[in-house]
Amino acid sequence: MNQLLWLIPGAPILGALIIVLLGGFLRYRHVAVLASCAAAAAFLTVLLAWLNGASNTQPLQQTVYTWMAVGDWRPTVGLMLDRLSLVMVSVVSGVGFLIHLYSIAFMAKDNDFRRYYFFLNLFLGGMLLLVLADNLLLLYLGWELVGLCSFALIGFWYRDPVRASAGRKAFITTRIGDLLLALGIFLLFSQFNTLSLPVLFDAISEQWQSNSQLAAITAFMIFAGAIGKSAQIPLQVWLPDAMAGPSPVSALIHAATMVTAGVYLIARMHPLFELTPLVQWTVAAIGAVTVLYGASSALAQNDLKRVLAYSTISQIGYMFLALGCGAYAFALFHLVTHAFFKSLLFLTAGAIIQANNDEHDIHRLGSHGGHSLLMHGCFLVGAASLAGIPVITAGFYSKEAILTAVWPASTGQLLWVIAALGAFLTSIYIFRTYFLLFHNSQKADSTSPTINGLMAWPLYILAILSITAGFVEFPAGWSGPRLWSTWLENEFSAAKHPPLATVYVLQLIASLLPLLGVGIAFLLARREKAGYRIPLSDFLRDGWKFDATYKIVLVGGYFKLAHFFKLIESLLIDAMLHKMTRGYKVFATYCRTGFEYGVLNRGLNGLLSGLRFGHAQLSTAQNGLLNRYALMICTGAVFLLGYWLW
Repeated sequence: MNQLLWLIPGAPILGALIIVLLGGFLRYRHVAVLASCAAAAAFLTVLLAWLNGASNTQPLQQTVYTWMAVGDWRPTVGLMLDRLSLVMVSVVSGVGFLIHLYSIAFMAKDNDFRRYYFFLNLFLGGMLLLVLADNLLLLYLGWELVGLCSFALIGFWYRDPVRASAGRKAFITTRIGDLLLALGIFLLFSQFNTLSLPVLFDAISEQWQSNSQLAAITAFMIFAGAIGKSAQIPLQVWLPDAMAGPSPVSALIHAATMVTAGVYLIARMHPLFELTPLVQWTVAAIGAVTVLYGASSALAQNDLKRVLAYSTISQIGYMFLALGCGAYAFALFHLVTHAFFKSLLFLTAGAIIQANNDEHDIHRLGSHGGHSLLMHGCFLVGAASLAGIPVITAGFYSKEAILTAVWPASTGQLLWVIAALGAFLTSIYIFRTYFLLFHNSQKADSTSPTINGLMAWPLYILAILSITAGFVEFPAGWSGPRLWSTWLENEFSAAKHPPLATVYVLQLIASLLPLLGVGIAFLLARREKAGYRIPLSDFLRDGWKFDATYKIVLVGGYFKLAHFFKLIESLLIDAMLHKMTRGYKVFATYCRTGFEYGVLNRGLNGLLSGLRFGHAQLSTAQNGLLNRYALMICTGAVFLLGYWLW
């Protein structure tokens, strides 16, 4: 099995290469089937790993080739499959394949299908490479590949300025975290002269003490990278606008893959974070605040996909909260269940929007009515699992496990109250959306829009998983199996639990809050149809005014600073030109003949023409064309690498 690990990320990357090289000779169905087969090959390889006992053995490793050799440093394209990466590749490849299958019917009328499937395959390959990498350099390559593809897919319909702007916003915002992550990787290499994960973890444990200043700085930089990719406060502003991409892209990027990359990164680097309790507590605090931020903002949204976008921000916050409290297994558990029910919600929302002529407003969609029974049922299952309806949904088991594990942590009672309030608001906003969408006077009939068969099968599978996936981990104190935490106990230390009596009280509250939220959502939806507005609705709808604040402080400040420097530059240039002109005139008066004056004049004019020509050539380097920038960066990197190796 070791020799087949390369096929997991390699199959979709190979599919992307075939599409970009030969896609011009293929029709839509051929390209779509080719991309889906590449995703299926990755998923089947993961299933083969399960069948060959990868979950019960030591980590599987494969070195594909040596990337470069510089002295004693020999970074490799090496892959490692342990239980943590096995969970991630199972979710990413499985949900990724279902989304490819869904896209065959969803994107059938789009003329840019070749570009869509190229980036969809490349994105999937990059995410799988990120997860399987056995060293931080290869992980960072997958990290950046995912960021590049997300920019292309979010701004897929780039001819619309709003959608193109959304892609740029996602790319620029995540660059902040990516830069700090790169600095953290550089710092680790400077200290240990290796980026191999197993060797690095041993060195960290041996050479760095608890609360070490270097460990804290490095952990903070890696945490900043996770914040950017996973859209946590304060770098969360890109994700709501990222809904401008096609709905399958939203399901892939914002449910199962890219936004969970930060969760995976912290879980993978947990030996480092366990040395820095302050940074670990900061992870939990940021997660708790983000839970409340996302849930409250979703409460006032009228765009169907933006409701789900803010919901994703909130649910990733639960995972960060669990990571910060040391409940790594439960963070991954919620990552898995969230991938199922949030993908289900995004894909159902995409079908509803497409069937109603690209209408996104939940009030108008509700007034249209006539949604098919499949749309109704799948959205209800996804909403119930997201809200954590007790006993019958997967979301209940994963969310309850996090709430129970948070209580005994440092300041756990405060964090628990915030997380419980977030769970309460979650049931309100998602069922408010459900009641506004589906509870109206017009019922579905034979003329109602239906879902294409290829789009329906992924919905069926995800709906079943949104119900049953939670049964692998029954809550503490219950008589059911606790397979999940037991299976991962060798990867992570066991999460702490409060006394059994406290556990039962917490579980009772966690069970009642979603049910109470459903009732309030029903009343809220009825009043909203009559014109009622939620308090602070404008503030919440604008995401706590983060965008407006950033626009004033950061974007506005940047432009003011640029105008200031431009003014200084123009003043200096004017002053220099004035002095040069005056000096030139004085010098010319001392020239004896007109011939000498003509020579000087022609010489200075030639110099001026040369400067103008150089300015024109250099200006072409700053023309706003990203492909030109990428070409220049790659060319420079090739020359630098060649000189370095030489």
